[in-house]
Amino acid sequence: MGKEHKNLALAATIICLVVALLHTLSSPFESWKLRLTNGRDTVHGEDTYAEVKEEEQIQPLRRLVRGEERIQLETTGFSCHSDLHTDLCVANKPVRIDNNGLSVYITGFEAKDEQKIRPYARNDDPTAMERVTALQIIHGNSTPPPCHYTHNDPAMIFSSGGFTGNLFHEINEVIIPLFLTSRHFQSHLHFVITDFKPWWVSKYNKIISYLSHYKVINPAADTDVHCFPGAVIGLMYHDNLAINRTEIPGGYSMFDFRHFLRQSYNLKIKHVSEIEKPVLVLISRRKSRKFLNEIEMVEMMEELGFQVITAKPNRMSNLDKFAEVLNYCSVMIGAHGAGLTNEVFLPDGAVMVQVVPLGLEWASANYYGDPTTKMGINYLEYKIEAEESSLLDQYGPDHPVIADPKSIFLQGYDAARSVYVDGQNMKINVVRFKETLVQAMKLVGR
Repeated sequence: MGKEHKNLALAATIICLVVALLHTLSSPFESWKLRLTNGRDTVHGEDTYAEVKEEEQIQPLRRLVRGEERIQLETTGFSCHSDLHTDLCVANKPVRIDNNGLSVYITGFEAKDEQKIRPYARNDDPTAMERVTALQIIHGNSTPPPCHYTHNDPAMIFSSGGFTGNLFHEINEVIIPLFLTSRHFQSHLHFVITDFKPWWVSKYNKIISYLSHYKVINPAADTDVHCFPGAVIGLMYHDNLAINRTEIPGGYSMFDFRHFLRQSYNLKIKHVSEIEKPVLVLISRRKSRKFLNEIEMVEMMEELGFQVITAKPNRMSNLDKFAEVLNYCSVMIGAHGAGLTNEVFLPDGAVMVQVVPLGLEWASANYYGDPTTKMGINYLEYKIEAEESSLLDQYGPDHPVIADPKSIFLQGYDAARSVYVDGQNMKINVVRFKETLVQAMKLVGR
């Protein structure tokens, strides 16, 4: 009897194995295998997959335009928006980018048309735009070159030309616009960077790689034709170091941008209250607008209880490392200038103190002061007096440079810049400046 039971059990096992094998050879398994082989879901059929994929691609594109521009995009598959600062064109139909001639071909139009766009957010500055190469957009009855590479996600074309090389302009006119234009694509897009600068791509690699899954395409080194299901040409721009959340597809704000930076750079400190001892970073300039009594200033700061880090240009050049330094700082101090852009890496609740040189009140407020409060950072400013400016010794108290700065600005930007931006240094009244730092100490809870 025991032997018969064993034989029956063995037979049952064999039958189960045969049934399982037959089941694996049936169409459900084949569909699943096909799905893995193709790298896409075909359970509901190729047509359904194509429709879902197309919808996923179109939605982020159409959200970049509104009103009549969106109607035009949905009607023709192509739409452009222009304002004082930037041009932005969107195509939600197949495009071909010929890197060799910096030409973008868009299919689906009856009449042939051509236009040029410089994909950099500084239309109002001819000097900057001279450094940006124009892209030619060709749509309508044309014969585009054949594809060398076909991609499944759309392209975003922008320039790293213009005023890059200056931290303020890099963040203000490229990085923030890139974030607010591309973030809602959830990294499913290809960056095509014109006026390609290897050092710039390397400097911002953490941000670029966080916004896109793919390797950057450099038209200067890659002369092939790349084909995409859609494209964005140019970047959105709102204001100086600012994002208006009502005008952005994802509803993002500068709070969201700074949170994104913490993720990209893996920064640990979110709020200044997490820092045990107050750390102060002093932006040390070496050319114009430098502090002539910097050592005396540092001594006063240390007497107040700050741990002081003096950030010279060579230290700030490695943004990956300097971002970590700033993330552990309670207070950042600097004269009006590009170095203050580093405030974007400070933790929430930190204090940015701007030393305002003579004649630069408007620029200080508009470029760095006003944007700071929208980032969740406290802002203080120290306006120097004439006695603290090197211009007093150079021109005397009765000269218009000292007595009437507005009259100098009326002579034109270049005249004013040569005096107040490029020709001025400062010897800070440490006793008076100490009052501002005491206030900063209170703001960070000390």
